Amino acid sequence: MAFIKEESEDVKIEETLRVKHEETEEQTDLKPLKEEHIVPNVNEEKEQYEMTHDFKTKEESISWPQTKETFSQKTTSKTGTKSYFTPFRSGNLKVHTGEKPFTCPECGKRFTQKVNLNRHIQIHSGEKPYTCQQCGKSFNRQGVLNRHIRVHTGEKPFTCQQCGFSFTHKGNLKVHMRIHTGEKPYTCPECGKSFTRKVHLKVHMRVHSEESPFICQLCGICFIEKGFLNRHMQIHTGEKCYVCHQCGRSFSQKGNLKRHMRVHTGEKPYTCIQCGKSFSIQSNCNKHMRKLHGIFSTRS
Repeated sequence: MAFIKEESEDVKIEETLRVKHEETEEQTDLKPLKEEHIVPNVNEEKEQYEMTHDFKTKEESISWPQTKETFSQKTTSKTGTKSYFTPFRSGNLKVHTGEKPFTCPECGKRFTQKVNLNRHIQIHSGEKPYTCQQCGKSFNRQGVLNRHIRVHTGEKPFTCQQCGFSFTHKGNLKVHMRIHTGEKPYTCPECGKSFTRKVHLKVHMRVHSEESPFICQLCGICFIEKGFLNRHMQIHTGEKCYVCHQCGRSFSQKGNLKRHMRVHTGEKPYTCIQCGKSFSIQSNCNKHMRKLHGIFSTRS
């Protein structure tokens, strides 16, 4: 009996030592995992930053303190420790220093970040990797494709708070607001005339430079604006796409249809300043004032 008892005690001691040894091995195995969990992976953080940075757009930029705090919080929640990797550090400094180390080999335009240069190069290469699945039209940026899709969906998320008019693009709403504010930020340096859009100023400058880049291939007449050339081409093609729904008469220009509609509505918006007689067409009013009253111009 004494022998059995001693043997039992030896088994218990051996079992206890075995369990402790296994616990020690388990703790040893977990130690690298714990240390790996605590130490942040700088490469992974940098990769996350580059992905986030690629989605940064011109219209909406995130402020540096907000980005830094958000990135730090996400890293802390994942690794259990605060990250010392600083996103946007080099790009942020280049904004202040004016440094633009990335140069386009085609036109020489410079950029602060390589991703912006890569997007710009697509203009020269003609690369348009983003294609609309509904109409097949292609674009060089994902954001431009997203805005284009609203043409098919009818979505107009940007609404004017003053008149309720909605737009598919934020930029169009911004330009529209100038109707209410009266703002005309683009001024002609030659004559001082102001415009709400930069493109309108660009077209206007051709009046002073006498530049007419849009040429009719059939008769050689030149125009300062492509829209003028398109209307002119209807003379050669005989196209009359503006149809009166009252009598079926067709016109090559929208303005001509508008004037014709006054025959049906009876509208006469042009009035003689001398006798008060009204006319549906301005040229008829001017002719009346010139012949009967000797007034050659109504402009101040």
